[in-house]
Amino acid sequence: MTINSRMVYSVGGVILLALLFRALSPILMPFAIAAVLAYMGDPLVDRLEERRIGRSAAVVIVFSCLTLVSLIIVLVTLPILLDQVQLLITRLHAFVQWFQAEALPQLRAFLDLPDRGQPPIDSAKEALSKNWNAAGGVLLYLWQKISGSSMAFITWMANVALIPVVTFYLLRDWDLMTAAIRKLLPRSREQLCVDLATECDDILGAFARGQLLVMLALAAIYTIGLWAVGVDLALVLGLVAGLASIVPYLGFLVGIVAAGVAAYFQFGLSWELLAVAGVFGVGQVLESVLLTPTLVGDKIGLHPVMVIFAVLAGGQLFGFLGVLLALPAAAVFKVLFSYLHQRYLISQWYSEGGLPLTPTDEESLSEPRQ
Repeated sequence: MTINSRMVYSVGGVILLALLFRALSPILMPFAIAAVLAYMGDPLVDRLEERRIGRSAAVVIVFSCLTLVSLIIVLVTLPILLDQVQLLITRLHAFVQWFQAEALPQLRAFLDLPDRGQPPIDSAKEALSKNWNAAGGVLLYLWQKISGSSMAFITWMANVALIPVVTFYLLRDWDLMTAAIRKLLPRSREQLCVDLATECDDILGAFARGQLLVMLALAAIYTIGLWAVGVDLALVLGLVAGLASIVPYLGFLVGIVAAGVAAYFQFGLSWELLAVAGVFGVGQVLESVLLTPTLVGDKIGLHPVMVIFAVLAGGQLFGFLGVLLALPAAAVFKVLFSYLHQRYLISQWYSEGGLPLTPTDEESLSEPRQ
């Protein structure tokens, strides 16, 4: 088989794999989440194996500990979270009433718009009462949607139930699967593939473990800070800002805007607004100076613009599954692009028309990055 035919088959295989991934993305979510959890738990299992504990017993220990910690967190935070969500709904209803009664008339007066005499919400209610037959059709349509969504909800719950089962089996057979994949590699390229996979593992490990700890730490900092200020929705706002920090500066922007609006409607123009800004300012400084350098380090090396593009592109192509796997995929692509860049610099194509590289340069470029 010639080099050109190998290239054609390789590109065709990658395209078919991407199309298959896109077609199966609705059912791949539990498997993707389970693979991420198994990847993060495998080092703990390996450490227990080093202490002469069997693989299955080590998986049971790690899996049980993770499940117990998750249940404790859910049981502690879920009641508070439900109360704050109910409070959030009440605040949103009050905001709509305020906007309709006060802000909208002032906006019309400022823009010199004619007064329609009746608020839009009341007009909608009146139109609904005059067209009850049509409204009945709308209600029937909504009922059909709700009935269909119940099946979607059942499917979603089944997928959630699959996650721990798939995680357990992947975690138990993780080393066997990696060994089987290594046996399939071409013998002439095995060491190169192992070196690239090792570098990808360093980047993915730094991202999966370090970035998760950064997100949890920021969520705790924002929640405790907002609670100390006295914001009623401290837990909801802190969790949202912490989770959104997976994208650089997004958690800070979303958190400070949402918390500022919540504090304004709770306290008005007072010192609490400055305190909210101070909480997010302290969180941003701690993330830049302490959390990210300590927990993540410089192994990932993804530019913030690349991170934002990867998340948006993953969501556009594969939905939420693409968002979940966007940054790990971007880290892998970065490693592969760095290798291709090195090969390009020592290729004849690059040296044509310019000064040829010395043997020392070729040797340094051909060495895999550590």
